[in-house]
Amino acid sequence: MSSSATQVSARKFPMPAAPRGLFSSGKKRNLVLSLGLILLAVAVYYPVGENAFINFDDNQYLVKNLHITSGLSWETIKWAFTTFDAANWHPITWLSHALDYQLFGLNPSGHHFVSVLIHALNLVLLFLVLQSLTGFTWRSAAVAALFAVHPLNVESVAWAAERKTLLSTAFFLLAVWAYVSYVRKPAVRRYLAVAGLFALALMSKPQVITFPFALLLLDYWPLRRTRLLPPAVNRASSESFAWLIVEKIPLFVLAGLSAAITIYAQRAGNAVRTMVEYSLGLRIENAIVSYVSYIRDIFLPRHLAPIYPHPTSLLAIWKVAFAAAILIGITTLAIVTRKRIPYLLVGWFWFLGVLVPMIGIVQVGLQARADRYMYIPMMGILLLSIWGIADLCERFRVSQSFSVSVFALILAALAAVTFRQVGFWRNSETLWNYTLSVTHDNFMAEDNLAQELATQGRTEDALAHFHHILNLHDWNASDLIAFGAYEQNHGYAADAIKQYQRAAQNAPDAATRAIASSDIGSAYLDLSSLDQAELNFERALQFDPNNLPALIGTGLIAQKKGSLETAIRQYTKAVSIKPTDLGYELLGRAYDQSGRSADANAAYAQAQRLSPNLDRTRALASHLLGQ
Repeated sequence: MSSSATQVSARKFPMPAAPRGLFSSGKKRNLVLSLGLILLAVAVYYPVGENAFINFDDNQYLVKNLHITSGLSWETIKWAFTTFDAANWHPITWLSHALDYQLFGLNPSGHHFVSVLIHALNLVLLFLVLQSLTGFTWRSAAVAALFAVHPLNVESVAWAAERKTLLSTAFFLLAVWAYVSYVRKPAVRRYLAVAGLFALALMSKPQVITFPFALLLLDYWPLRRTRLLPPAVNRASSESFAWLIVEKIPLFVLAGLSAAITIYAQRAGNAVRTMVEYSLGLRIENAIVSYVSYIRDIFLPRHLAPIYPHPTSLLAIWKVAFAAAILIGITTLAIVTRKRIPYLLVGWFWFLGVLVPMIGIVQVGLQARADRYMYIPMMGILLLSIWGIADLCERFRVSQSFSVSVFALILAALAAVTFRQVGFWRNSETLWNYTLSVTHDNFMAEDNLAQELATQGRTEDALAHFHHILNLHDWNASDLIAFGAYEQNHGYAADAIKQYQRAAQNAPDAATRAIASSDIGSAYLDLSSLDQAELNFERALQFDPNNLPALIGTGLIAQKKGSLETAIRQYTKAVSIKPTDLGYELLGRAYDQSGRSADANAAYAQAQRLSPNLDRTRALASHLLGQ
């Protein structure tokens, strides 16, 4: 074609101008959408800056953890990689908390805002990973936006101790992104990047042990590496399923090692519940119902709580059957339509599979389920929902303006619920009062609220909740003894005796029975019932001849009754087992009363040497002796 003809053609059919502005290129568009996701997360979670730490793991992870409050030092790093504190091995999480303390001290706002920023990072990673996998920008952005504001994620973001979920997810998504790079340009260094990021995810929280299985799903779709679907456009051939398994053996090994370490840590921390507490049948039933409860909470997020009590007896047959029918029906549909709607299979099995370690077959803790467990599994449901709705809109030619308007309304509604939910995490009292309002017979929430009220010095309010707990849960002997001690220390010795007696009846061994019996004796001593006190102290010594409170108690009673030699004998045995300032102070007074001044002075000298506050020790001794 001649140049003149070209000019005429250009005048008749002008070429479109190159796009300009924010969306003039893929990189600019991605940058704008990523910034939009970050701003969305910050806007919705901004109130978290007003929230305090709560009395649910925050003390163990932050406030009262001396290693963390020592700051980020070499000693802290060594501790982080060797400890099984909190019934887990997650050194990266510990180091993250230590760094936060180094920067913000115990100002909760700093810790919370770092969590919000990690959540925002996860949104951007989710968006970019999905776009890289599928090539769909707006669908990927829609999934990330829903994930940004979904109320189920509030627990993971607004709870300082849940930093582990956010961190493990960040490394998980980075590992997926690295895997996409490896698949498209295989190289050893790219595979090592996948394995390294997966290891960091495991060292943040072992919930991600299903990562190799998740990659197999992505191999099916959208990477189309299997022979079950036509290969992707940029791939000449597909791989055998056997090769895809072999390829991931190093990742399976990492997952297996992490699982073994986690089981050891959780058993060492007494976090794993026994089959006596929760039978296998009950666990399976709870898992089936919990799967459907999670789905309901995704599409109708209401009455969300930090703790859902685990059922203690088998569930109603109709409830289990109904839940099982839903799961089987969706699974069947996903399998039948796997070639025509591959994202349904991948999204559904992502949800089912990634949730397996947290579904409760191996029961850790006392909860039936937890919102925080949905942080990664929910991505599968959001993906299949957005892709399915988008395909339906295209099929039925729904106008773009209508679909965008509906999506914006849904997004706004979820954001409003999340904004409100963040407020419930303002402090411990607010959180547990809210939890009790949306759950039933929640003994863990009652206990946490009672502990918070006790910390505030609101004894009567705390006791009301503690007593309610007794009707909701079969507490073990140690917990009953602790509750009794709280009652006794606040002037309710008669009520304390009831808890100690229950503890003695439920005690698993002689040592615990001895402690319960000596505490009963101590409570009777407070009530000036010397004969009952003496009877229970002697019973304690039958269970454990070296029980210190019982030895001191029998000495006190003997001294009050004028049997000074018996008192001296009991006190002497007590301080020989464990030298204490109180023991020596009482021994000195018994010697004084019996006219043995030299021995008394020697005992007083020992009391002074051992006591951090001698005046307080002497005041306590006078109180016990009624002087």
